[in-house]
Amino acid sequence: MSTMTATTIHEGTLGLEPREVRAEQTTKALSATPTPADLLGMAMAQGADLDRLERLMALQERWEANQAEKAYVTAMTAFKAKPIDIYKRKRVRFQTSKGVTEYNHAELADVVDAAITGMAEHGLSHAWETEQRQGGWIAVTCVVTHAQGHSKRTMLTAQADDSGGKNSIQAVGSTITYLQRYTLLAALGLATKGMDDDGRGSSASGRPAAADDGQPDEVRDRIVDDLYACADNGMEELMKAWRALPEASRARVGREFAAIKARAEKASA
Repeated sequence: MSTMTATTIHEGTLGLEPREVRAEQTTKALSATPTPADLLGMAMAQGADLDRLERLMALQERWEANQAEKAYVTAMTAFKAKPIDIYKRKRVRFQTSKGVTEYNHAELADVVDAAITGMAEHGLSHAWETEQRQGGWIAVTCVVTHAQGHSKRTMLTAQADDSGGKNSIQAVGSTITYLQRYTLLAALGLATKGMDDDGRGSSASGRPAAADDGQPDEVRDRIVDDLYACADNGMEELMKAWRALPEASRARVGREFAAIKARAEKASA
């Protein structure tokens, strides 16, 4: 019986050309819902022309990109299912012309060490891109990438941090470090434990605490510091600095700007 069946199958394919046999085999191998790769393989087996193959290859690339994005979302969901504790353990204290500035923050190493193990378990990794722009602005972009190739980018900008008597190189390095810290936190949707107003609520300068707009505290406070410093030199200096700010940065400190302008008006009087 088995011999007759084999003979029947053999005889049934004797009349087919080799290319037709391959196409028939490819068709049988397709899943119930063929992927673009399946269709591409079938087209190649049938000797499709170059134009058709190119269109199928483009379709395959789009399909792979969509699958990669789905894998990224799945990985991020799994990563967030296990909460990560990141504590603000570093105490910062320095003297300024307005008084003593003092606050706690999480160091970059604390954020990275807490995040990367869980990220790696789900095929996620991160990298930073740094750019120096006109007007002394520094942009840092955190790129979080999944093993299948999909990535998302988060960018923040700030000016060099010359507080605490830093030289020019240290000022740039300080800004890059805290932008790296906060872009990674933002990209992963994480927050440090014990977040406060970075000691600004009862500052020696007598200025109001920064409004909570959901933006990273240190980024917003750095902009506010710069604007208050300009305000002490009068309205002209303040408005020059205000116009030089990117629109996103102005939006972050919009609630504080009335108090800053009042300071500038007093300085100009």
